[in-house]
Amino acid sequence: MRVVDADTIDVGDTRVRLHGIDAPEMGQPCSANGREWDCGRWARDFVRDQFEGRHARCDMIETDRYDRVVATCQVGRQDMGAAIVQAGAAWAYRRYSNAYDLDEKAAAVTERGIWGFAIEAPAAFRERRITGRTAPDPSCVIKGNISGNGRIYHLPRDGSYARTGINPASGERWFCSIAEAEAAGWRPVRK
Repeated sequence: MRVVDADTIDVGDTRVRLHGIDAPEMGQPCSANGREWDCGRWARDFVRDQFEGRHARCDMIETDRYDRVVATCQVGRQDMGAAIVQAGAAWAYRRYSNAYDLDEKAAAVTERGIWGFAIEAPAAFRERRITGRTAPDPSCVIKGNISGNGRIYHLPRDGSYARTGINPASGERWFCSIAEAEAAGWRPVRK
């Protein structure tokens, strides 16, 4: 078995989305004690350390819209979803299952993993990342967009602002001031 991210694995040639859990997305930030890091990578690395290369037995529940098998998986006698949620590397995904509700509550009470960090729910992060139109920090609303015309920043008063999305995975970002955008190498949009 190969770990793709904290809630997705490859079992042979089959991509499996673990049922009933939702882990931080790759590139999703979290922070604690004034330090910020990639929470998705942190969670993935935890799951790799626990399960990578081991034999997983999965029971299919359905196929999702991305053609992944959605399943519960066991490694030895251990339910992967339960172990990941208990460690605080994912949330119980109550939209689809209550199976890991008590595991999540135990992790939250003891502030394990994500419960000791500042982090938004993955669904909110995905929505914001997909649209890229709502600033994650309301005081930092300048959009740093990368296009064929280079690195351009958009102010809320610019005509193209509303239709411009920001995709951090491609190097785009949000700025808190014009000075910050220009210091990072972005230029204003041409009117």
